[in-house]
Amino acid sequence: MNRSTNFLVVAVSLLLLIPCFWHAHIEAGDLGSHIYNTWLAELVQQGNAPGVYIVNQWTNVAFDLLLFHLSKVFGIAAAEKIAVSVCVLVFFWGLFAFLTVTAQRPPWLLAPFIAMLSYGYIFHMGFMNYYLSLGLACIGLSFVWSARRNGIIVCCLLAPLVFLAHPVGFLWFAGTALYRLLWLGLVGNWKLILPAGALLLLFACCWYLAHHPEYKVQWRGTPFWHMNGADQLHVFGARYIWFALALSLFAVADTGIAFVKESNRLKLFEDRRLILELYLIMFCATTFLPENFRTAGAIGLLGTRLTLISAILLLCWLASLPTRPWHLMLSSVCAAVFFVFLYQDTGYLDRMESNMERLTRPLPFGTRTLSSIFAPSSYRETYLHISDRACIGHCFLVSNYEAASNKFRIRVQQSSPVVTGSADDTGDMQSGTYNVQSEDLPLKQIYQCDERDLTRVCIRDLAAGETNGRIGYHPDDRLLSHHKRKATEASGPGG
Repeated sequence: MNRSTNFLVVAVSLLLLIPCFWHAHIEAGDLGSHIYNTWLAELVQQGNAPGVYIVNQWTNVAFDLLLFHLSKVFGIAAAEKIAVSVCVLVFFWGLFAFLTVTAQRPPWLLAPFIAMLSYGYIFHMGFMNYYLSLGLACIGLSFVWSARRNGIIVCCLLAPLVFLAHPVGFLWFAGTALYRLLWLGLVGNWKLILPAGALLLLFACCWYLAHHPEYKVQWRGTPFWHMNGADQLHVFGARYIWFALALSLFAVADTGIAFVKESNRLKLFEDRRLILELYLIMFCATTFLPENFRTAGAIGLLGTRLTLISAILLLCWLASLPTRPWHLMLSSVCAAVFFVFLYQDTGYLDRMESNMERLTRPLPFGTRTLSSIFAPSSYRETYLHISDRACIGHCFLVSNYEAASNKFRIRVQQSSPVVTGSADDTGDMQSGTYNVQSEDLPLKQIYQCDERDLTRVCIRDLAAGETNGRIGYHPDDRLLSHHKRKATEASGPGG
């Protein structure tokens, strides 16, 4: 890279990291739980978390290990900022590199859309291990795309790190790399074997899960055309739908313009056939695979996760089309409004967390608490892990879902006073439907005490026999079962 390109990379990186520092806390869903469990891991090593232990785990753990070791050096607050910043940079530049090799030119005009996707729905759900795995996967795929020996070697060296981050990201990485290498080795109509085989495998998985009730399959209720990848820009409230619509229309319009202006229209699709195949396969995967199902543990929000891969491939398609000056102008305007909205919504959540910290600060160390904190009804996601970070150094969050899920490195014995050992109880506690038992006491409930201002939080003592969500703001009955299911499903396949 020349000096001007190096300067541009540094400038873009600095701009990209602003949302990690514009508030006191990074408001990203399950991230609060990851931070809390880093503190819990430190207590385990000190012998101050009875019944909680750490296991050696080889997947769904890369972000947690990064966070844990950074916290040893810099403290938890700084480690959070550093670890998340690393993940954002890996994702953005990994995707940038992948688009570069698939389009055979740097996608600078699409950089605002890449930045928006970097802070999209998966990021704000706090699925940091999965997010990191896809960033690493994009880096690996950018090396393997040319099918040169050195690139394949680098790809193989990265594979364990992708797997360490998340199994779903690894499966996409390995499957796409193999698909690319086989696609280059086949000629003519033999290439049709690959999409046909992939679709046949998807249909077989779908049929198998649908005909075995022991998996407790739950299908996604939204229309299939919402699963095109642009949904990743629908982050919080309904106003974000406009960004998903803008990206969809951008893709349709740009494809239409390229089709009209291309003299050899068949060649337009032939030159981009592989990306189109991969996108359509992923679109079918998000359409036909269940959103949630159970094996040894819950595998939740699968389709929601996979649409991030669809979004990556959609940007690959756009990057491959002829570039036009209005690409940068339109994407920049969309990104500017998008990040203004993010600043407003994350600022609202940051204010709620600051109130939570003032509430928990006077608590004696080891106070046992439950938390049922909900976002405004207009938000796409509803349960908030606002109280997790606020409890660090003060209280034990008995409703902490990670330990009970058996999907993370922190595990719990059934008799632990620190956290419940039941994933089902975790779901009830978070949704405010848990029936308090006498052996749970003493126990406190953290809740929102003003429906007109959800940033206001209170704490009270619970009594045996009562439901923990009896007092305070609570979503309406129509959404209650949805929240409870989401809280339970958050345990798998991990974030």
